[in-house]
Amino acid sequence: MAAASSSSCGGAGCGTHCSSSTSSSVEDAPEGILGRLSISGAAASCGKCGGGAVVVVAGGVGLCGECLRAQLFGKFKLAVTSNAMVRPTDSVLVAFSGGPASRVALQFIHEMRSKAIESWDASNSQALPVFNVGAAFVDESVLLSKPECEVEQATEDIKSLVSSLLPGDKAMHIASLDYVFSSESKDGKGRLRELVGMITDDTGREDLLQCLRMLSLQKIALENGYTKIMLGSCASTIACHVLSATVKGQGYSLPADIQYVDTRWEVPVVLPLRDCLAQELSLLCEFDSLKTQELLDRPCSGINGLVASFVARLREENPSREHTIVRTAQKLKPFPFNKFSANGYHDFLPSRLRPKFQDVDSDESASSEVLCLICRSPFSESELQNFESTRRKSQKKIDLYTAYCCQSCHFQILPGGRDLYDHFFSLIPRFWTERADTASASHSSLSYSIDLAVYYFLVHFDSALIQ
Repeated sequence: MAAASSSSCGGAGCGTHCSSSTSSSVEDAPEGILGRLSISGAAASCGKCGGGAVVVVAGGVGLCGECLRAQLFGKFKLAVTSNAMVRPTDSVLVAFSGGPASRVALQFIHEMRSKAIESWDASNSQALPVFNVGAAFVDESVLLSKPECEVEQATEDIKSLVSSLLPGDKAMHIASLDYVFSSESKDGKGRLRELVGMITDDTGREDLLQCLRMLSLQKIALENGYTKIMLGSCASTIACHVLSATVKGQGYSLPADIQYVDTRWEVPVVLPLRDCLAQELSLLCEFDSLKTQELLDRPCSGINGLVASFVARLREENPSREHTIVRTAQKLKPFPFNKFSANGYHDFLPSRLRPKFQDVDSDESASSEVLCLICRSPFSESELQNFESTRRKSQKKIDLYTAYCCQSCHFQILPGGRDLYDHFFSLIPRFWTERADTASASHSSLSYSIDLAVYYFLVHFDSALIQ
């Protein structure tokens, strides 16, 4: 490929190969991608740099491989910097599934760290440290009917993919899904299978596995000193979640799941690929020869599967519809935990970004959301009323645990008969039930303090009237 001058891109710096000739681009393109290239007439020209074979992306705009890469990396970097996702003192754990989205997230954060190291080496003061990066893979093969040899080979492939970017044994963490039971049960695999087997609803079963996956990532992060968890959730994934949550009646809690930042977890979660489409990320992996490994992926089922197939049909008609769904959902008001507090962050932000930083209002920070014991969804007003009523009447811990479950989990995850609740809550990770116990004790202590304050006020008020 012939090198291009920076003027061909308008100074955008999209790459040294972006205006190469169409013929050489086609010859160098990876096998399997030529079917998606437009290589005839004016349509063959990149819409940004004016040269090179193009890939049709969202909105019908054609970009060559280098310009596509520059666009996606620009979105990723803007999301990270403008939302203060990563500080110099952070240790970032990338949730790596082996698919294109997490592969690109790992690649981009690795490149940002490499550039930060170069800047640190060139700096005279070397005042700010450089953030660390690790990767975690949650192995769900215990619930998949795949040959053991294939599972082992897929795991080795994932190790190889990560080690090429993050050398060192400590950078890669692989944990089985039953890892969440490691500290409380000798037969974690059996306990996991029994727990999943109690859920008859396909959608509920998949949602529970999603919750266990996040709990595994949290456990890995806490035990290894990570301060942020980076997910590869892209616009396509979020669009599916928006529609699924709407169908399930989770409209109130939906804004909590689709923001760049989510601090309701012990280790905050960030979504830097929220503005990128799955199709674009897959094409980038093919152009840059970024290897992926998706053998251990679980197919969607139930409502999630139906929505995924529906969104796929929308994508075929018009890829930009995924962005439209996400942008529409973004109009919903986020929760206070969907942004970082200013404490400790302003010192590391460039001065031009500090005025734009979203501080948490004192009124908002003072308010505490009641979160579902299982899925961590914030309770709506009707759920809060039901929660308070049930909590006051509860005489057993099982009643307390069920009160801490949102309506969606009640309907799709909890067993059908109340006589099965005891066994179900004995199987779920103890961390969840202990969190409910702690929250209940804190709430009871607060209620007692308020009642005591009201009592003393009335006593002194009566005394003043008598005098």
